[in-house]
Amino acid sequence: MWEGLLPVLHWREETVGQRAEMPFLHGFRRIVYEYQPLVDSVLCAVGLQDENGVDADRLSAGQGVCEPLEEVLKREAHSAVFVEGISCALFKVAERGLVGAAEVLLRHGADLNFEDPVSYYNPLHIAVLRNRPLMVRMLVQHGADIDKRDRIHESSPLDLACEEADRLPCLHTLLALGANVNAHDKNGKTALLHALASSDGLTVNNTENIRLLLEGGASVHARTSDEETVMSSLVFLVKEALDGSEEDAAQIGQFCLRVTELLLDHGADPSCSWTPGEPGGAGEQQQQEEQEEAEPSLTQTCLEHFDLLFPLALLLLQRGVALQCPLHGATCWSGRQLLLGRLEAALRESTGAAGTADLLAQAEALLELAQACCPLPAPLEPPHTHTTTPPGRPETHPQAPHAAVLELRAWLREQESRPPPLRLLCRRLLRHCLLPGPLGPKVQQLPLPDRLKDFLLPESSMQRRPGWDRCRPSHPPR
Repeated sequence: MWEGLLPVLHWREETVGQRAEMPFLHGFRRIVYEYQPLVDSVLCAVGLQDENGVDADRLSAGQGVCEPLEEVLKREAHSAVFVEGISCALFKVAERGLVGAAEVLLRHGADLNFEDPVSYYNPLHIAVLRNRPLMVRMLVQHGADIDKRDRIHESSPLDLACEEADRLPCLHTLLALGANVNAHDKNGKTALLHALASSDGLTVNNTENIRLLLEGGASVHARTSDEETVMSSLVFLVKEALDGSEEDAAQIGQFCLRVTELLLDHGADPSCSWTPGEPGGAGEQQQQEEQEEAEPSLTQTCLEHFDLLFPLALLLLQRGVALQCPLHGATCWSGRQLLLGRLEAALRESTGAAGTADLLAQAEALLELAQACCPLPAPLEPPHTHTTTPPGRPETHPQAPHAAVLELRAWLREQESRPPPLRLLCRRLLRHCLLPGPLGPKVQQLPLPDRLKDFLLPESSMQRRPGWDRCRPSHPPR
């Protein structure tokens, strides 16, 4: 029996001998075999390994932990892996927010740039992830690189702080300490794009994070190498609302409404589409290919589904957005044509008089608001040339236009046939001069009679019907 155990004993002796020489170990294995005992001693000294009777507030303040920690560090100061061990311990105490213990470790030479071999985060990254604003402030004040990116995801501390609403205190702290709000990774993704991409409008609502970034100077024109922009992120969420349930659509729609308002306040253009690939030339064929590849803008999407996304469409028209493609003009898309095309399709699907009346009221309200607030669009196309088929898809068989749609077209053509009154041109110009930002408070501050203020804000007198304040999915509720 003992003879059978001899190989095992020889293997154990060889393993112990190898552990005495550590050059071949690195990363996680090096921590476990080489300086984990030192890390354990530090954590035990600060009370992290004793789960019973630990006062989290006392530990965070550093009360009662400095003296035992100093004793451990003095005892282990001559260890060959002293700096590596206390640097790893710094990562652990930063995760728990133990500011006092972290300051002691830094005084003894802990490395601020220590990289955890499992997550590849440094102490500042993990402090942000665990929402430890006091730790974040202390690390930055001791020289931590506030814009340092991790090696795997290329996320900066600001990126990580933007991805969750619970990390708002860390976001406040980083911005106050001077983090670069427009720094981006190798693909061009900024913190604002991170905040939008991580929001789903349901469980993750980063509205306040987005507001803080914009107030801190975040650019609304950021664009990644994959053509991701702030507006493309919103279009994605809007489409999620159209495909969701009644409750989800309403909730996502409210989130999109708040974020759109913030972005418009800071100069974003919701009518601009983003086109994959390199910008094209001036050739007619190439321009047509660009139009077919172009993704829909937020304005285009909202007007194409105005009855389902009425609050968003209303907000965009109030802000005087362009009613045609800013790059290719009305040949790419026209807001009024999209609205009338959607009205035509929705009226054919409507089964009741109440639904038909509601659709017509919404369309008339939006068209009147567009006439009052938006730049003069291109002339309306004749009914027989209009199609609701998106570019790149097979055309459907033409159908006779609905009588109500023909009446709206006739009204619009009548408006186009004569010059607009001077008072309407003045209103449009004044509203344009007050942009960007909410118009209501600015108009109320103007030294004008109340009657003129009401004239400048036609949306305030609009009669809204029940249900117009929420977005709805594209499929009927079951």
